Amino acid sequence: MPAEQQPSTMRELLRSLDVFSGDLPEFRPEAAPDTPQELFTAWLTEAVAANVREPHAMTLSTVGKDGTPTARVLLLKDVGAGGWSFASHAASPKGRDLAAAPAAALTFYWPQQARQVRLCGPVAPESEERSAQDFLARSLGSRAEALVGMQSRPLDDPKSVLAATEESLARLEREPDLVAEEWTLYTLSPNSIEFWQGDKQRKHIRLAYLRSDDGWTTQLLWP
Repeated sequence: MPAEQQPSTMRELLRSLDVFSGDLPEFRPEAAPDTPQELFTAWLTEAVAANVREPHAMTLSTVGKDGTPTARVLLLKDVGAGGWSFASHAASPKGRDLAAAPAAALTFYWPQQARQVRLCGPVAPESEERSAQDFLARSLGSRAEALVGMQSRPLDDPKSVLAATEESLARLEREPDLVAEEWTLYTLSPNSIEFWQGDKQRKHIRLAYLRSDDGWTTQLLWP
């Protein structure tokens, strides 16, 4: 864009950005499967096929003891009948939030397809065995960082990170099966899930799955 056409304010810049560009996929709610896990798997698979970067990245939103909401991006670990799983150190801010208020929201967004998925519901820790399996499946560097156990604490000297990580790496070389004591695999069991398909004319399609005693029911929502 020529310099004379550059937006002069943040508002103008934001309004100049394109949205819902390219060819968007079709979504037919009447053909949606019986469970949200099936539809989510289909959408995630399509995102992978469309070369969406890190399609398993999601925003996890929690609430602290004082009621203040916090959100951060992390990676999905599994999807099954029990729910959507992710992992973290129990002593981290999100781990402390979940201990105080064991419920959360997850949000996925795949911009190339103008699709998002929103989930909310209770969160519970998995067994020590499953948490250990998740930890040992992580990369060596990730395990070393988790062993340090200092996530989100004030950092006075960046060199401390390197020193602590090198110490953890040396420990893992001596004890390859070592698992961080508070490493936890969590599973969110959603009460509701919304699948949102964007439309260039803003006729967005929104399909909600709602948990009931008999399984799942579906409901279309206004854009």
